Amino acid sequence: MSVASLRRAVTESVSGLPKAFWWLWTSTLVNRLGAFVATFMALYLTLDRGYSASYAGLVAALHGLGGVVSSIGAGVMTDRLGRRPTLLIAQASTAVSVAVLGFMEHPIAIAGVAFFVGMASNASRPAVQAMMADIVRPEDRVRAFSLNYWAINLGFAISSAGAGFIASYSYLAGFLIEAAMTMVCAIVVFVKLPESRPVRTASGKEAEPVVGLGTVLRDGRFMGVVGLSFLVALIFQQGSVGLPVAMGAAGFTPADYGLAIAVNGVMIVALQIPVTRFIEHRDPQRLLVISSVVAGYGFGLTAFAGSVGVFALTVCVWTLAEIVNAPTQTGLVVRLSPVHGRGRYQGMYTLSWAVASLVAPLMSGFTIDRFGAEWLWGACAVLGTVAAVGYWALMRELPEDDEAVRKLSGDDEAVRKLSEDSPAGSGGVSAAGPAAPRTDSAAAPRP
Repeated sequence: MSVASLRRAVTESVSGLPKAFWWLWTSTLVNRLGAFVATFMALYLTLDRGYSASYAGLVAALHGLGGVVSSIGAGVMTDRLGRRPTLLIAQASTAVSVAVLGFMEHPIAIAGVAFFVGMASNASRPAVQAMMADIVRPEDRVRAFSLNYWAINLGFAISSAGAGFIASYSYLAGFLIEAAMTMVCAIVVFVKLPESRPVRTASGKEAEPVVGLGTVLRDGRFMGVVGLSFLVALIFQQGSVGLPVAMGAAGFTPADYGLAIAVNGVMIVALQIPVTRFIEHRDPQRLLVISSVVAGYGFGLTAFAGSVGVFALTVCVWTLAEIVNAPTQTGLVVRLSPVHGRGRYQGMYTLSWAVASLVAPLMSGFTIDRFGAEWLWGACAVLGTVAAVGYWALMRELPEDDEAVRKLSGDDEAVRKLSEDSPAGSGGVSAAGPAAPRTDSAAAPRP
């Protein structure tokens, strides 16, 4: 590919997205650049503090449990308070709790603060995804979610390398740097991002039913997608929980695992944008079916790996599935979410990944100890097949054209126009049209 063609491809990939999206994207990138706790918590507890591996696992589990607890609550906050206040509260709370964690010494205090860090850090996800759905046109959402996912992985790849050097100097410095960068994200949200939550007028309330958690739980198709998302998340989690254990049991060193798993980050950074250009307007049902199968059997191939090179090859296979699955699945969640309930729907979707982060270590540990690693990789292949069949069955009647997508999600051109042009201090976007005022009743929290 020539330089001109590459430049044109990059331009087409990033063009046409609103300014507010890029501030949100920048906030995501800065947040992930400062990701220190998630990367080095286990090493900090075992090497620096001298605690056992079991205690480090307990703290990691409590951190994940905090994310499970906050998923639904953050979704409700996103719909009731708005996207901008939820992001501000979540990121400011994360900054404070991470800084406090760096100074904790008693094991109970460390475990308790780690739980709150997990709650705070996970609380921003429903708001970020709901805000992206608000401000980006339906036909551009897969591209927008893909760019955001690319920022997450680019930031994590850089921070992982940088965190190693910081840890060699001072673990406390790592905590404080993450706290400072997260607070920068909170300031960016406050100063640059407009509130994008569509506001109901009196006529809008009569036309559309109120969306509560019961509405989400009764939405059979969506809850089916949540269940399938949980299965897919269980598969992908094995890259960080099952794979290192299996490689260690087979006699490979931590450096060998680091070399193999590094392929994942490199491929996502290099291929996420061009692959998204290829899949952007293709059938999401087919993409989710294929990516689920490739993910399951990509991990399944690990059963036959006997060298670092073959392990790296299996990582290449399931990373391709991850690149396709992540933005497509997030776009599907938006398509199935009513415009006034996006926070609650995104919260439920986030919950599926949070629960998977708790279950996956238990699943891998039990299976490897009882039956051997080959059974774990076989189980991944089975889960991928089940997820593929599930996506095929659930998505048979979804509309495919852009106009049908707009009707399904309740989008309105005025929502996108105002969310792109409104100042940072605006109170919201009216779903009834550009001239609709925000009344006191419309501003009241909804159940």
